[in-house]
Amino acid sequence: MFELMRKAIKINTARLVLFTSAFYIASAFFIHFLEPEEFPTPFIGFWWVMTTVTTIGYGDYAPRTVPGMLFGIFLYLFGIGLIGIILGKIVDSYTYFRRLKMEGKLRYRGKNHFLIIGWSKSVQKTIEEILNNKEIESDVVLIDHLYEAPFVHEQFHYIRGNPTDTEVLQQANIDYAHSVSVFASENEDEVLRDGKTLLIATAIEEYAAQQGKPIYTIAEIVHEDHIRMFQYANVNEFILSGESFSHMMTKALLHHGSSNLFSQLLSHSYDEHIWQIHPDPSWRTYADAFESLKNQGATLIADGTDLSIIRRLEEPIPPDASLSILCDQETYRKLDLS
Repeated sequence: MFELMRKAIKINTARLVLFTSAFYIASAFFIHFLEPEEFPTPFIGFWWVMTTVTTIGYGDYAPRTVPGMLFGIFLYLFGIGLIGIILGKIVDSYTYFRRLKMEGKLRYRGKNHFLIIGWSKSVQKTIEEILNNKEIESDVVLIDHLYEAPFVHEQFHYIRGNPTDTEVLQQANIDYAHSVSVFASENEDEVLRDGKTLLIATAIEEYAAQQGKPIYTIAEIVHEDHIRMFQYANVNEFILSGESFSHMMTKALLHHGSSNLFSQLLSHSYDEHIWQIHPDPSWRTYADAFESLKNQGATLIADGTDLSIIRRLEEPIPPDASLSILCDQETYRKLDLS
């Protein structure tokens, strides 16, 4: 019997479950055959077998004859051992699954996620901002060459591999990503950093063309002179690495305290945020939108990237307008946009 137990440990999980199920069903019929009066149906026999091997033992059914008792003893030794092995297999499978996830070897199957390529300190801050934002329910998927995931979070998934490899992009389910952000690498000169980013962005755009699906791509660029190259790669947005820092430092020098204002707009730890909304059908001009939003506690600041609409309030709002407003979270939730 112990030799059978030793062999059972080496059997793969699927075969072990099949063998165990067959054994318990056969045991139910066997105890029904041994004691038909105490176990009038095989189902009752199966009930007794399961309460026995799981050590629950209600005592509502029990063998009365010596052969039945001997078979019960056999179940104590062999049947309970099988349950223990199966539970051990389940724990091992969970541990193995967890290890694969930490090592970035599991495919991501979610949708509408934020796909981020490249790991750095700035990437870490970006991911933390997304995950700490209670309004964002989408997952974050990271592609990089790290040996294992940099941290654990229920909305974070790690993929290890080459981001120019089609299989790696598909493993991250890029076809259904909300957007793809390519961050510049660290500890290299500007040409190499932008060169890697451009190569990855080009691979993504080529994949999008092959699949016939638009993929919104954002790239971090180190040197301003390289912007034109990214424009040829059809990158949707590009952000200069040092642009925000230098501009904020200059503003702080010229206008004391202005950096605190920019920090509040960039961080979700403050009450006021920038939100994007679609115009209400009743608004004909930007003035209509401005007055309506003002009465509800919000400030209209832009249409897309156009910050000059405050000087063109009498102009009509185009049908495809995407308005940016400034308000707190509670006001945003209460906006009446019928």
